[in-house]
Order: sequence, then C-alpha cells, then structure tokens
Amino acid sequence: MWWHNASSMEAVKQIYEIKGRKYMSPLAICIGDVQDIQRFAVTDHLPHGLLDSLLPGPVTVVLRRGESSILEKSLNPGLDSIGVRVPDCSFIRAIARGSGSALALTSANLSGQPSSVDIKDFENLWEHCAYVYNGGVLPSGRAGSTVVDLTKLGKYKILRPGSAKEETVKILEQHALVEDSSATSQGT
Repeated sequence: MWWHNASSMEAVKQIYEIKGRKYMSPLAICIGDVQDIQRFAVTDHLPHGLLDSLLPGPVTVVLRRGESSILEKSLNPGLDSIGVRVPDCSFIRAIARGSGSALALTSANLSGQPSSVDIKDFENLWEHCAYVYNGGVLPSGRAGSTVVDLTKLGKYKILRPGSAKEETVKILEQHALVEDSSATSQGT
C-alpha cells in the first residue's frame, strides 16, 4: 500500500507521476477511524451501524464527497464520489490519524503491473518514496479490497468483488440495502 496526504495537491500529483498513472484514474483515501468518514463524504443516508459493521476491514466504500468534504479538490477531479478505506492495519490507521486528514491510497506498483505482496516487489520505486515500511509478506494471489458503491439511498452496487464480497453483501443486506441493478455507478 502506498500513501500521500490527500489534502495536499502536490502529494496527490506525486502519486500519479511516480506510478505512471493516468490522472483520470481515481484514487481512494484511507482514514484512521470510521467516525471520521463524515469529514470527507456524505454518510447521513446510510443505515445506523452499517459503516461500523463493514469497517475496519478489506472494504472500500464509495460515497458522495459532498460540499463539506475537506478533501483537496485536485483529488479525482470531475468525480463527485470518493472511495474510502479504514483498513484493518493499526499502523496505517495511526499514520492516517497523525496526518490530521486522509491519505491518498493506491497499490505499491507501477500502473498496469501486478500488486505488490512484498516490499521487494516495488524496489524500483523506493527512490521516489520518503519512507518504506516493511509490514511483512502478504499472501500471494490475495484479492484487493471489495469496492461497494453506497451513493444511492437504500441501495448498494459491488464495483469490485475483492477479498470480502460475500461478507460485505451479507452485512449490506442485514442493514436492509438492496442491490442496485441500474447501469454502473460513478466511483473509484
């Protein structure tokens, strides 16, 4: 996982440049605590307790940014939604808390290349990083987070099945959300 301060235009720009990523490809954000999501996205339409049931964990929730979002405007320009992670990793969550904002988040690899499972997998990018932290080796073949669009009242749409699809759908349906069968939603 690779991060920069999501409230800094320069930091967001660096992620795109280092990864060789197209500026149209949206980035998600990582925050330290579920209750802080409302600082960055609209949550008042969600059933009580839903976010606490999904997060922390391997789930990215896509929500509307809203007018009160403190996110840097250059992060995902033209999109009114944002993917939000609260990972089940206390170290990354502590970094997010310490930033006082959110971290722009992406996999530690060049765009189009396989996701890293070991820090040696992206050794060619270390020179561009201020710090490299070794959190251990991830299981190979591990799917990324499950991405779910929660922008519509009472509905959900799985945008990427990821590693927690079944558990995520079960939680969503326990909170009386129904699958949105309309055309693909805008998201990350």
